[in-house]
Amino acid sequence: MQNQFVMKFIKLQIITFLFLFANPLLFAGEGMWLPLLLKSLNEAEMQSLGMKMTAEDIYSVNQGSLKDAIVHFGGFCTSELISNEGLLLTNHHCGYGAIQSHTSLENNFLKEGFWAKSKAEEKPNPGLFAKFIVRIEDVTDQVLKGAKDKMNEKELQSLTDKNIDAIRKSTKLEKHEELEIKPFFKGNQYFMFVTMTYTDVRLVGAPPESIGKFGADTDNWEWPRHTGDFSLFRIYAGPDNMPAEYSENNIPYQPKHFLPISLDGVAEGDFTLIFGFPGRTDQYLPAVAIEQTVDVLNPAKIGIRDKALKIIGAKMRADESVKIKYSSKFASTANYWKKWIGESQGLVATNAVMKKRDQEADFQDKIYKKRKLKKKYGMLLGEFETAYKDIEKLAYSRDYYSEVVGRNIEIFRIQGLLSRLLNIYQENGEAGYENYKRRLIPYFENFYKNYDANIDEEVFAALLEMYVENVDNEYIPPTIFNYAMGYDEIAQELYSKTLFKNSEKLMALLSLPAAEAAEQLKEDPIMQLGEEWKELYDEKVATPYNIKKDKINALQKQYMAALIEAYPDKTFWPDANSTMRVTYGQVAGYHPKDAVYYLPVSYLEGVMEKYKPGDYEFDVSAKLIDLFKEKDYGQYADQSGKVPVCFLGTNHTTGGNSGSPAIDAHGNLVGLNFDRVWEGTMSDLNYDKSICRNIMVDIRYVLFIVDKYAGASHLIEEMKLVHPKK
Repeated sequence: MQNQFVMKFIKLQIITFLFLFANPLLFAGEGMWLPLLLKSLNEAEMQSLGMKMTAEDIYSVNQGSLKDAIVHFGGFCTSELISNEGLLLTNHHCGYGAIQSHTSLENNFLKEGFWAKSKAEEKPNPGLFAKFIVRIEDVTDQVLKGAKDKMNEKELQSLTDKNIDAIRKSTKLEKHEELEIKPFFKGNQYFMFVTMTYTDVRLVGAPPESIGKFGADTDNWEWPRHTGDFSLFRIYAGPDNMPAEYSENNIPYQPKHFLPISLDGVAEGDFTLIFGFPGRTDQYLPAVAIEQTVDVLNPAKIGIRDKALKIIGAKMRADESVKIKYSSKFASTANYWKKWIGESQGLVATNAVMKKRDQEADFQDKIYKKRKLKKKYGMLLGEFETAYKDIEKLAYSRDYYSEVVGRNIEIFRIQGLLSRLLNIYQENGEAGYENYKRRLIPYFENFYKNYDANIDEEVFAALLEMYVENVDNEYIPPTIFNYAMGYDEIAQELYSKTLFKNSEKLMALLSLPAAEAAEQLKEDPIMQLGEEWKELYDEKVATPYNIKKDKINALQKQYMAALIEAYPDKTFWPDANSTMRVTYGQVAGYHPKDAVYYLPVSYLEGVMEKYKPGDYEFDVSAKLIDLFKEKDYGQYADQSGKVPVCFLGTNHTTGGNSGSPAIDAHGNLVGLNFDRVWEGTMSDLNYDKSICRNIMVDIRYVLFIVDKYAGASHLIEEMKLVHPKK
């Protein structure tokens, strides 16, 4: 079954190449492509859009190429090398946690910025890593070896697990290399990624929030944008240029390739390439799934975060110390809250459900014309309808629990870890307890630095009320119904008695002998509520949900294979799954609504137009104002004498592409990807070139801030600045 699919798939790629060559602009913009397949699938189209490179320039195993300058930053963002001394560029919001960890009221690097004057001043960040892709290989035949048509999903999974284990054991790796094998096309294809990870990554520079986070939550996902969303780090290596744990004796990493930087900028229509590690997309969902997302799931998640954010935001505006504690958490929570709002609006505005229905009608028509396809896939869409209807209540309750207990009430994070500590004690005794406790202590110490129990208590009361009012009673812990009081009083009762509300009480508890500490943990009211809630959730929501979701996943895998068989003249790209991808397009504005057109470039003038003295989102430092008044732009202004700040492209991006380089037709860095426009955030589910745009910081604004604002010209001297258009 599976090997037959693979052979068909390979043949389809050849057909696809010919099809694309004859229709070079048909798919421009959409897709997140595997770099090792660019030669056969995308090179001709990319060059038709203006690219001057070859596929070998982008991805090569035998020589330095663009891929060797692209780094998976901490596993959650992308970054790129911009000097031969390991200088790493990523977004300010990607480096935010590291910047915050070095921030205090005395040295407020979030507010004032940070610039190391020498390598000796660069700050280490334990736990932060930089991962490179050494090579990528198609291992589909090996992973699916022995697969039979009659195998069910459980049998097939057991077989693939066994085969993947065999590949791991048989693959020869160099020192420091590791491998990952991931499924593509819903498990119809598999690729192996050989990687190398550096763990000594130091903070080099970051602009103040008034630049790196300018516009904050108001401008998030919006255009025009004026955010200098960047930060600088450096990779350090051992004397052999190989990965090494932090040491003062480590030296800057010497890369196989780093990105030259273009000072010529971009113009509408210019080719743009985004290289990075996009997190997750679901482009091949059926219409019923999109409908459920818009009508049921997104509104629930949006409502919960909206309530929590309003409480925390008010506290942050009233107290600077609270703002420092909660700024990173607030931004993280607000990011997807606003994204879901834009996603739902975009799906409605582009008639995504109706378009999916039309596509499905065409699909049904095609397979019904071929007896073999009708027999294999004729019932698929009907099964989807039934499966999504069957899972809806569970999916809704699952999202409610995840958002309320798993995400937005912080004290349950502590409770969950301590619950695991109790389980380890019961299973492995005192030795296991002490070992796990030692691992927890540093986490707790860091957690309480940025935790306010009074704020959390208020959030608890508000979200508990939402949970009880919106979720079926069978999913609500019975203890809640035992309280004959309001939600504020319930929260006050629990938080006044728990030992988890502050570090001192918890550390005192953990200093007790294991047996005594375990007994007190069992009696804690937050522990009791959390365990009751989790047990109820696991039994009545998670377990039945997972069973139904497995069925949907099996249908989705079958649907993916069906689409490829039904449309032999169409190219398909695999959904994002945090693996290295290339997406390409052009600089372009867009029409967000009737009679409105957004130009694709914003300028420093726009920063000054938005300036609101004292406002935490739109304040501007005196230094930047002076540079603007004096037009002291150095070599970073465009031909009109203005400093570009951000620009738009048609590149298909998602979470994980934050920090990805925007690369020009010649392979030079022209910008830094950091966001999408609000109207197009639905691109994870439904890319529409008419409104889907990614937002990038213009690299000249980055250099202007580094050089003229921060005075860190020593960093500019490391870089290779070029003029490809001249």
